[in-house]
Amino acid sequence: MGMLNCIFLFIVSLILFFLGGWLIPITDPTESVYTLTAKEMLEAGDWLSPRIYGDYWFDKPIMFYWELLIAYKIFGVNEFASRFFPALFATFGLFLTYLFGAKLYDKKVGFAAAVMLATSLEYWYLSHAVITDMTLLVMFSITLMSFFWGYHAGKPQFYLIAFAASGVAVLTKGPIGFLLPGLIILIFLAWQGDLQHLRELFRVKHFAILLAIIAIWYLPMMLLHGWEFIENFLGVHNFLRATVTEYKNTNVWYYYLVVTALGFFPWSIVLIGIAAKNLRRLPTFDVRDKFLIVWALTVIIFFQLCATKYITYTLPAMIPAMIFLAKFFVNRWRLFLGVTLSTIIIYPLAFYFVVLPLTEENSARREAQVILPLIDEKTCVVSHGGKYSTSLVFYSGAKIYRLETKENYEKIRPKNMSWTSKNVMPFMTFDEMPTDKKIVAIVSEAFDKSFLSNAVVKVGTWELIGEIQNGELKSKIYRRNPDGYNG
Repeated sequence: MGMLNCIFLFIVSLILFFLGGWLIPITDPTESVYTLTAKEMLEAGDWLSPRIYGDYWFDKPIMFYWELLIAYKIFGVNEFASRFFPALFATFGLFLTYLFGAKLYDKKVGFAAAVMLATSLEYWYLSHAVITDMTLLVMFSITLMSFFWGYHAGKPQFYLIAFAASGVAVLTKGPIGFLLPGLIILIFLAWQGDLQHLRELFRVKHFAILLAIIAIWYLPMMLLHGWEFIENFLGVHNFLRATVTEYKNTNVWYYYLVVTALGFFPWSIVLIGIAAKNLRRLPTFDVRDKFLIVWALTVIIFFQLCATKYITYTLPAMIPAMIFLAKFFVNRWRLFLGVTLSTIIIYPLAFYFVVLPLTEENSARREAQVILPLIDEKTCVVSHGGKYSTSLVFYSGAKIYRLETKENYEKIRPKNMSWTSKNVMPFMTFDEMPTDKKIVAIVSEAFDKSFLSNAVVKVGTWELIGEIQNGELKSKIYRRNPDGYNG
């Protein structure tokens, strides 16, 4: 039975996580930053210091970049390679869920939890996304699963695995990879009335393996880049993210309530119905239930209290939540199978008819195909209006300047300990546009008049050579040759 369960989960992974990954273009704003960074690291032969637009970039730790670099070395720099490791770690997550659920309760619960996880909307989406979260989920989960098994089974040797996995989590996402699992363990032990057990965890050998893994990357980075690394990585991308919201419209108290309901779809709808029928039955919790509850709720509440909120942040809550909730389906297999089969059919259809069009709209792959024949080493390429497209740089391989007026440049130029410090792309103002070079400009239609009114004054007449429709957004491609050009 266990082998059949594993085979089924593997087939589900191939269908839901890997199938068609090579068709999805690299999207803005997040995926393209990761892929371009890895691409530039590969071209520079530097597997230590992340870099983007030709400069060092201290946004995230090294682990996910290493995954991309390995994939690019094996498969080449392309969409499939970019999405390979997220799909692979999503598969690891399924088998971790199955094994841990089977150990905690039984194989039926473990299997149901893994299938529910695979067919939940957020997990399916993130299995295709070129971001760090699937790697973090796996390492975060190994940390807590190893701790609990060491605690519950009286096998402290598992704590070494927990600290090692936490070290890899820190290499993946930063200090949160250690601090948040530590908070979960602390709250769980307090609920158990067993805080004295912390002495078993606070052993030199445990912290030695944690620090040894962390030091693989953090130590040479601090030695090479000094205060610049510390200020940007720990200051902007950790402290600032926790204390100052990057997107004000997401900083609301109900944000993760909505995210959880949508992320757990379709199981959130089914579970609401089951809960409504069992309101009078107050559940009792044993030590296993307590641990899963603390794990899931701590993740959600912690990130709700942080200033900056992203849909992906609460992904580590999904595995414990699914294991806990899977118990409700042990005697409801007909309902379980019906929902499962429906999602396995619907998701591939949604992939081709919804995901591919939407990702194409959020990628500049088509714009890159248009401008590539127009540019050479003597061409200046600029982008004006809307959000700067890193995917255009990734696909074209060109240096693309963000073209701004002087006034707007002063507002968005990089400043220390500010969200504008993320604006590390090359800038150019209209006053700085060269008159002795070919110029190709990619202009958002909404900024067309702004572009022409400023650019014509500075460097003369422009030729409109193409338009690209991305959903409701349109980009215009302009070209300007220097006077006397005969190319």
